[in-house]
Formats: sequence, structure tokens, C-alpha cells
Amino acid sequence: MSQNNQQTDLWRGFWRLADPKITLASMAAIFLGTCTAAARGPLDWGWLAVTVFAYFCIEAAKNASGDIFDYVTDQRVPEEDRTPFSGGKRVMVEGILTRNQTIAIAVVLYLLAFVAGAAIVFLREPAVFWLGLVGAFLAFFYNAPPFRLAYHGLGEIACAISYGPLITVSTYMIQRQSLSWEVVLLALPLGLLIANFLWVNEFPDYEADRATGKKNMVVRLGRRRAGRVYVAIHAAAILILLLLPLTDLPLTVWLAVPAVGPGLYAMRYLLANPEQAYKVAPVQPMTLVSFLLFALGGGIGLLLG
Repeated sequence: MSQNNQQTDLWRGFWRLADPKITLASMAAIFLGTCTAAARGPLDWGWLAVTVFAYFCIEAAKNASGDIFDYVTDQRVPEEDRTPFSGGKRVMVEGILTRNQTIAIAVVLYLLAFVAGAAIVFLREPAVFWLGLVGAFLAFFYNAPPFRLAYHGLGEIACAISYGPLITVSTYMIQRQSLSWEVVLLALPLGLLIANFLWVNEFPDYEADRATGKKNMVVRLGRRRAGRVYVAIHAAAILILLLLPLTDLPLTVWLAVPAVGPGLYAMRYLLANPEQAYKVAPVQPMTLVSFLLFALGGGIGLLLG
């Protein structure tokens, strides 16, 4: 292989690990935290840029380390069950990157995230240290031993914590240099909706995960019962949203209510045919749209309120 082809594959592999459509989860949480902060004062755009950079790096690093530790599982996903949202990034399975290249990308990205995080802690807001530490732990050990959270039915909880309170609250704290319980409450339904995105993405990987001992909650429950839990998670998120104006948050946060729609669409197919729903209907993209609408509507609602 020529050097040009090797460089092309390296960049193609990096771009797949960066995966903008999945990175939307962390960007949605950053957006919501930023809007909450902007509703209470001017933004520091420089530190917002550092925040975005730090979370982009750790997100892509997580994807890289996940491909390393999930290599055997990803190999077992049959062609007919592969989707753009599940089955791993497959940079090693498809031969785009070697194992050493994937490890190198993961190490560099984790180091860059560490440097950005250290700058925030020492130069801006020391209190986010513990949030960053928990975030790094959940990102790396989501797939990595010895904890392998995703293999023990804890990955969904880790996802809800990371993409809800952790990212949203840390973004707010970096801007306002204080903690507000209202932003914590607002982050809870977002975390649930993003966890539901992970949940529905586990349906196509069900057989491969079960065969390789990756006992996430969909594997533990089976796809039919997991479809009903999907409904419960979505309903809980919307219920929290509807109750938010009982706190100090403005009624305009209900601009996030359109997030109900895509979730209802996905529910219909998951309940009717949980074994094949991801093949006959865009239940994964609709779940993605659901949390994006929540972040967008909730953020704009805060600014208007």
C-alpha cells in the first residue's frame, strides 16, 4: 500500500471514530448547558471552545478504545444487522486502521482531553475536576476491563449520567463558575433520552452481544421486554420535562415538548416488532432526533424565558 493510501485510510479511520452523528449527543448536552448559562449572564466564548474541544476529544477517544475492546463482538455482527448507529465504528474489523493505529489515536485523544481538562481546572473552574474524573472513568471503562460497564448492564446508566448531568452541568459551571440545581434538573430528561438512543442501538447488536457475553440491559431483558422499557424511559423523560416549570425554570422550557413525537414513532415499531423494528423503520434516527429536539427546544426556551 502506498504512503498516500495509508494516510487516506488513517484520516478516514479518524473521521469514522470522530463520528459526527454520535458526537451530537455530547454537543446537545453542551448546547443545553450553554443556553442555561447564557440565560444568566454573558458567555466566555474562549472557555466554551475549550469545553467543546475537550468533549470532542474524549468522545472520539472513547469510540477508539471501544473499537479495541469490542473487536471480537463487532466481528460477530452480521451484515444484515449493521446500521450506521450500532455495531461499533468497525475501523479494525474493516481493516481501515490497524490495532496499533487505533491505540495511538485513542492515546493521543485521551491526552488532548486531559490537557484541555487540566487547563479548565487550573485556570477556570477547579470544581469541575471531579466531574471530569468521573467522565473519563465512564468513557474509558465503558468497554475496557476490569469494569467493562457495558458488559454488566451498567452502560445505559453510565450513558444517562455522562450525557445528562455530567456534561450539561460541567458546561454550565465552566461558564458561571457556580452550580445551579435547575440545570441539574434540566439535564435529567436529556440524559434519559440519550440513554434511550443507546438502548435502541443495542437492538441490532443483540445476537452478537449475547454470543460474546456482552450482557447489556437489552440482552438481559430480551428485545420484547426491552422495547417496553424504552417506552418507560421516554415517558419518564417527558414527565420530568412537564414538571420542570414547578421549579424556578420558565414555562418556555416546554418548547422541548416536540421531542415527544419522534419517540412515539419509535415506540410504535419497537412494541409491534422489537426483533425487526430497526430494519423496517428508522427507530434509531428518530430516537436521535428526539434528544436533539429536547436540547434545542429546552435551550431556546431558557433563553426566551
